[in-house]
Amino acid sequence: MRNFEIELLRTLVAIVEHETFAAAGVHLDKTQSAITQQMQRLESQAGAVLFEKSGRSKRLTAQGQQLLQYARRMLAINDEAMQLLRDGSLSGSLRIGAPHDVADTLLPPLLSQVARAAPDVRLEIHVGRSPFLMEALHRGEIDLTVSTRHDSTLEGTLLRTSPTVWICSTFFQYEAGAPVPLILADEPSIFRKVALSALDEAGIPWRQAYLSSNLIGIKAAVRAGLGISPRSIELLDADMRVLGASDGLPNLPEMPYYLWIRRNVVNPLTRQIYQMLTSRLQSKSTR
Repeated sequence: MRNFEIELLRTLVAIVEHETFAAAGVHLDKTQSAITQQMQRLESQAGAVLFEKSGRSKRLTAQGQQLLQYARRMLAINDEAMQLLRDGSLSGSLRIGAPHDVADTLLPPLLSQVARAAPDVRLEIHVGRSPFLMEALHRGEIDLTVSTRHDSTLEGTLLRTSPTVWICSTFFQYEAGAPVPLILADEPSIFRKVALSALDEAGIPWRQAYLSSNLIGIKAAVRAGLGISPRSIELLDADMRVLGASDGLPNLPEMPYYLWIRRNVVNPLTRQIYQMLTSRLQSKSTR
């Protein structure tokens, strides 16, 4: 069985992150010729062509894209192991992700528990949308994440469920019977999916009044009175209100929020923090 060299995988990731062989060479303090030779060796180890010409530059082939995903995971494991052996302790950094809508509600208690249990740990917080946080978790870019997405390939636990509601500004006037003016996130969005499914099933017409790629834009549109947004009740602020069955809108399913740990964890700090958080959740549920 052939083995990949960690140094070659690190160079592959550097090429992608810095976009060219030359820029990767500057980052790694190597000549462009040395970078090229390393990629030739990596292609030999992989038994596949990893790069193809695209104009004056090169881009990854399909096999190169596949290897890149594995390279990032292997480097993360390697770097965790090296740090553990150097430190000889559970100190270090922990990268935690959370969706925007629970960054102010669900995330702070988790961070507080981590800070009390491991005060010397450096916390790196990544706030974003659930599907992108899950992708980052699979790439090894974060260690733990809160997410609405379920993934049977990962180890995780249910933190809680939260009502999904129709939210609008306090001054917005909804006209029953008219197409519902929706403020939506672009794909992929679980809130968009459940809302459109509920409206279509109820035979209620709708129109897209506003589209945003992030929660900041959605909140701004809601506050501006541009329409109605299907979101977790975690989003609700004092200048917003909830519409429901009395307004002619269908009920929406509750949204689960999970805590996931990334695969192939070597650093015991990540595992210990995850087990601490899950054990406290379990103890609360049995009270």
